[in-house]
Amino acid sequence: MQRPFLPQTICPPPRAKIVIYHGFIVIRLTALLLLAAPLLGQVNAPASDLIFQTGQGWSPRVNVESQTVMVYGIDDTMPERIRSWRDHGYRVAVMTGVAWGRYGDYLRGDFDGKTHWNETQQEKSGKLILHTGREVPYISPTESYGKYLSQGVKRALEAGAEAIYLEEPEFWARAGWSDAFKSEWQAYYHEPWQAPDSSPDAQYRASKLKYFLYRRALGQVFDFVKQWSTEQGKSIPCYVATHSLINYAQWAIVSPESSLLKVGADGFIAQVWTGTSREPNLYEGVRQERTFETAFLEYGALQNIARSSGKRIWYLNDPIEDNPNHSWTDYQRNWESTLVASLLQPHVSSYEILPWPDRIFGPRGLHQTTEPSPDNPHPDKTPISPEYETELQTVFHALGQMNQPNTRWEKAGTQGIGVLVSDSMMFQRAQPQPSDPELGSFYGLALPLLMRGMPVEPVQIESTYQGSNAAGFLNNYKLLVLTYEGQKPPSPAFHAALASWVKTGGALVVVDDDQDPYNRATEWWNSSGKRLPAPREDLFRALGLNPSAQGLHRVGKGVVLYTAQSPAALTHSPTGAEAIRKLTHQAADAIHLAWTETDALVLRRGPFVIASGLDLPNGTPTPLQGTFINLFDPHLALRQNPSLAPGERSLLLDPSFYPADQPRILAASARIANLSTSPNRMAFTTSAIEGRDARDLSAIRILLPHEPEEVTINGKTLDSEEAKYANGMLLIEFPARATQQQVAITF
Repeated sequence: MQRPFLPQTICPPPRAKIVIYHGFIVIRLTALLLLAAPLLGQVNAPASDLIFQTGQGWSPRVNVESQTVMVYGIDDTMPERIRSWRDHGYRVAVMTGVAWGRYGDYLRGDFDGKTHWNETQQEKSGKLILHTGREVPYISPTESYGKYLSQGVKRALEAGAEAIYLEEPEFWARAGWSDAFKSEWQAYYHEPWQAPDSSPDAQYRASKLKYFLYRRALGQVFDFVKQWSTEQGKSIPCYVATHSLINYAQWAIVSPESSLLKVGADGFIAQVWTGTSREPNLYEGVRQERTFETAFLEYGALQNIARSSGKRIWYLNDPIEDNPNHSWTDYQRNWESTLVASLLQPHVSSYEILPWPDRIFGPRGLHQTTEPSPDNPHPDKTPISPEYETELQTVFHALGQMNQPNTRWEKAGTQGIGVLVSDSMMFQRAQPQPSDPELGSFYGLALPLLMRGMPVEPVQIESTYQGSNAAGFLNNYKLLVLTYEGQKPPSPAFHAALASWVKTGGALVVVDDDQDPYNRATEWWNSSGKRLPAPREDLFRALGLNPSAQGLHRVGKGVVLYTAQSPAALTHSPTGAEAIRKLTHQAADAIHLAWTETDALVLRRGPFVIASGLDLPNGTPTPLQGTFINLFDPHLALRQNPSLAPGERSLLLDPSFYPADQPRILAASARIANLSTSPNRMAFTTSAIEGRDARDLSAIRILLPHEPEEVTINGKTLDSEEAKYANGMLLIEFPARATQQQVAITF
């Protein structure tokens, strides 16, 4: 596969000269313009990093636009699959599961002569927790399992993997009865195992141990890769693909999350998609799916961790989801919602554009035409529509240009607000007294603000006191909201950092009735000489406040506003969200932070306009001024002065960002390479996912100062239906092909 020219990789021939020509970087050799790199943004803006994962080798139907492919699994077919993708121009990494995988050789004892089925995660009833099939259980990791994963990763490195991605270190909260886990309890706590459901304290401690075990396992692999890299004179990074803390807590799963940065992870893939984000939550007493809002908070949680460390992060987007019992229409609508949520995070511009392309475009890509109903419980299944396939490829190419220096909010409410969250949120999710199943202690604080247009961010408590950026981490925020219902502070160092932030001018809103049974878990605030009934009391002592001091209080240059209420209980009330907004508004006023509510979020990233209308009861449409290209339209339709309805998601491109008198490729559902221009001619090659038939089209919209005289594809002239010129732009559509096609335009 031939890659598009990028500015940072242009190597001019001898006696050539690099010059800037109307927004293009070109190579001038005597008087001839040879090559140009089309950029959607300022010259020299680096392209976004795009990746995807697959368990298959290359084929024309999965010819996905991406710099890097993650070949999944470390079985015997891995080397051949790596070769397959590398032969087509891809940089190749390897991804494999951590908590599960096709690791029968380990379970049977082929690895070290010992069977390891006793390491399967196990419920109280004795039931083994399986991922898929009898041979793929969830593992309770021992040190020998970490060694096994390291040897599998070694085979990947020897086969040429340029990076390692370890996926989903997950320990179910309902587990904890296996023999291996009991042995690890004895080694970790130096006391006999306790049934996790015997008390809140036992459940909390079991979850802390689960957290430690997967951190240890990944640390073993990270250490092995670093050592191997050093011995080979290479630098092989290691990344973790993980759900958000928010989702893991709601699904009752324990994962090391933020602590992985301390044991060698070089960054994350934020695994957020329809399947995680459609999980219902409660707001104003109504339990329902809120895919956009949930995704916005999930992406924000992982972005917050990465930003605190300066490490890499990719946002996953999935055009379908794991649940096969939904329709193509449902998948498309929810994908657009999660995609827009990811693009509204201005600090991230790298993306995993899809997982498993074969289940979208390939033989496995058969999904329902409609949602199941009583009259039609088993709808017919069809391949992806040509329209959705073209839309996806258009967006893939747009994602490659999201690293835009000119980024600003065009419509948003009050900024600089965060809701404090800790990994300990995952420690309270199972019997005997699990926290609120809808995670109301978090959503009850975050949704009231987000639903009024405030781009609120989950703020990782652990980042405030550990890591090289801890000292100034909280300076990004002006107002923070905190509860210890459903979570606990892992260290008193957090209270020192938070008190310091308040005293220098921050506003802290605390919503907590101190009734959480996990306040009595054996932890630092009630052990080693301390006997506090709740961790909030230690925080208030650090702030110099009486623990019972409700209301607004000045602390240094900042303020603390405390109310003894349960955030989860407020989610059941039609007036609960407004109660949180009033408290937060009061605290904002106290530090002179302007309070603004909006009915939409609109972010501009260079030429791109990303917009989401908020789903409010009496919401009104939001007008957007200008003429835009609709990137969610397979024909790249123009929208003039569009009106954004409540609940509508949009991804638009503004042609006026560029000079109107210079030719430029604006949007495309095909890969563009080998671009050359002259004063009256443009030529380039395209390639795409191979179409199944003539209905699968590539669409390209080009800014042209004059109506074209001729447009050809592989030497064949296009007619007026295939090449349309209007509003200073040319739209061409032609059958999609994986092999390169030559486009030439004279004007």
